[in-house]
Amino acid sequence: MTRLARCRSVTIVGVRGTVVDIEVHIGGMPGFSLVGLPDASLYESRDRVRAAIMSSRETWPLQRITVSLSPAALPKRGSHFDLGVAVAILAADEQVPLGAVDGVLFLGELALDGRLHPVRGVLPAVLAADRAGLTHAVVPEPNAAEARLIPGMRVFGARSLRQVLAYLRGAEIPDEVRDELDQTPDVLPPGAEGESLDLADVAGQDAAKSAVEIAAAGHHHLLLSGTPGSGKTMLAQRLPSLLPDLSLDESLEVTSIHSLAGTLPPGRPLIIRPPFVDPHHTSSLVAIVGGGSRVPAPGAASLAHRGILFLDEVPEFPARILDSLRQPLESGTLTLARSEATSVFPARFLLVMAQNPCPCGNFGSTVRECTCKPDSVRRYGQRLSGPVRDRVDLRVDVDAPTVAELDTAAEPSKVVADRVAEARARQERRLRGTSWRCNGELPGPYLRRELKLPADITAPAFARVRDGSLTLRGVDRVLRVAWTIADLAGRDRPTADDVLRALRLRLGEPV
Repeated sequence: MTRLARCRSVTIVGVRGTVVDIEVHIGGMPGFSLVGLPDASLYESRDRVRAAIMSSRETWPLQRITVSLSPAALPKRGSHFDLGVAVAILAADEQVPLGAVDGVLFLGELALDGRLHPVRGVLPAVLAADRAGLTHAVVPEPNAAEARLIPGMRVFGARSLRQVLAYLRGAEIPDEVRDELDQTPDVLPPGAEGESLDLADVAGQDAAKSAVEIAAAGHHHLLLSGTPGSGKTMLAQRLPSLLPDLSLDESLEVTSIHSLAGTLPPGRPLIIRPPFVDPHHTSSLVAIVGGGSRVPAPGAASLAHRGILFLDEVPEFPARILDSLRQPLESGTLTLARSEATSVFPARFLLVMAQNPCPCGNFGSTVRECTCKPDSVRRYGQRLSGPVRDRVDLRVDVDAPTVAELDTAAEPSKVVADRVAEARARQERRLRGTSWRCNGELPGPYLRRELKLPADITAPAFARVRDGSLTLRGVDRVLRVAWTIADLAGRDRPTADDVLRALRLRLGEPV
């Protein structure tokens, strides 16, 4: 007699999950086959599943077992299918009631002794299951809090295959476990992810601090230039303290990416603060933009989604890596095509770059002598390509603070963050009904049509177009910054002085 059963799991391409039917057929001479485009880790699941079932004191069917993963044309990867395969085999062998697996999502990697190991990508997987109409999820216990972020999804966090089978068979489950099925995780209050660095720690640097405030208020990309020790990295590291908390939708989106990458902080199932990602200049192209041989994985640019991507010593990064950021700087997404899948990762980050004026770092310094040759200084400054430089909104020279400035009290991050929040609120009211949240995301046509400014206000910017020092795309970026300057000042629209200040920040001129 042939026997059939079906369980549900999820495969993830990019950050979007697709529910996969795990269909099992038992009948015929002993054997095992797995079909449906599995990868190597999934193909090896047959040995893990067999050992886990026998270690759990269950009976392994002594007939041919055929496991089909549907849709068959979609690549499947990952060991999180183990639990679904094991349950489907036991259900087909009538060791588990067929009705108990209906509407249930199964995720988990099995150890040979039947224990469940945590897996990556639980949040996007449960989101996909929720969209598909599934109401229950069985996941490894360490992943339970992450899975419970989805409202309405009843989650059972199990430690072993034996616990899962007891749950499906309706056996007595401890009260504390049963109570957890209806729990939602405690979302951390604002600021609970650890104390951020404070802007008050940076002495002097009034012009650079003002640029950092504008960048935070309007989501404008920033380039900091200066000698070593002038405070460029300190400023960049304190920029997150000026940004508002993520909304719930943004938190789920950011958490999904970090769940896929396996970078969720222990005990923190939900990311509520904008991430800060600072890859080293020796990082590979795959580490920065994402990728992989078969199915792409997220890189630093996606991990910085809704947060900050900081590139310190940016001229040391290979030109190929810097140019690869041009797409996400414009569209907010990264599209990676591979032989088996094309993945789209969100990558709407605030780009902050820091650079020295020359290889030795002392060009232009009045204190230390530069040892670089003129050609070396020129080539160093040209490592950041024109197309990438054209996408930078704010360029600021950072000078080392004086001894007198070291004793001067500076504004704390909380005061500046309040101004940033007020400016963001003005932008949200102005952009209500659109898909954009802040000035830095506005496309040129919208600026010129819906937010058109009088010719006398925009005249300084177009004068620079005529003399060749500014592109038309540069004009759009100047106007975006001008709107942010006006929002910080509480004005309804930019003035000519706002446009002139934005223009000087764009061209790296003293403000």
